[in-house]
Amino acid sequence: MSVHCQKCPLRRRPAFKQLTEDELSFMDSFKMGELHVDAGAPVILEGSNSPHFYTVLRGAGMRDKGLADGRRQVVNFIFPGDLVGLQSGLLGEMKHGVEAVSDMALCVFSRERLWELFRQHPERAYDVTWLAATEERSLGEALLSVGRRAAKERIAQLLIYMLRRAVESGFTKDEARMRFPFRQQDLADAAGLSSVHTNKTLQALRRQGMIRLDAGELEILKPAALGELAEYSEPVDPPGRPLL
Repeated sequence: MSVHCQKCPLRRRPAFKQLTEDELSFMDSFKMGELHVDAGAPVILEGSNSPHFYTVLRGAGMRDKGLADGRRQVVNFIFPGDLVGLQSGLLGEMKHGVEAVSDMALCVFSRERLWELFRQHPERAYDVTWLAATEERSLGEALLSVGRRAAKERIAQLLIYMLRRAVESGFTKDEARMRFPFRQQDLADAAGLSSVHTNKTLQALRRQGMIRLDAGELEILKPAALGELAEYSEPVDPPGRPLL
């Protein structure tokens, strides 16, 4: 059963921007329905020309790009509230794929109505622009990690970022701990490391008492020390993350 925008659980989260009743009514008409995807299944295939784009309602996933021989780069990780599939709406085809890591529910929007959003509701169009700019910022951070950070710094930055996004999106309710459906290989492909090197790095962080990662759960035990290692600083965002 499709969730109405007025009753969307994400809109009750303090991290997200509040909308007026008129804006919520429009979003209800703009939303086509919901897509449910099982863990491990593709949400969008790289190179596809999807007529839709989506907002993640529940669950977690990742964006990735692959080579013909099976090697891949995880571009970033996806949590509730994230907008996915916008590339197809603007560029004609997806330049990366999107995979569900846990069971996911996504709100579905038609790319044919994207221009209607820009023409008739410029505030919502600004929200789309803000989300795209935020995505660009996170890609810059990922490029810095792969190009310049040492292995422990890369993994530390990834884990801090993932926990922050999980907390603000309601994927977890604990400030220091989260359900972790991601595989070690996913972390390796995001950090640009081999699986063996990633495993050794995680073991080193465990020995230093900075993290606990087992049984599908991540806990950051020393957030200040891990943040210092990663040279991580909280991004300065406006009050209320936009949510379509």
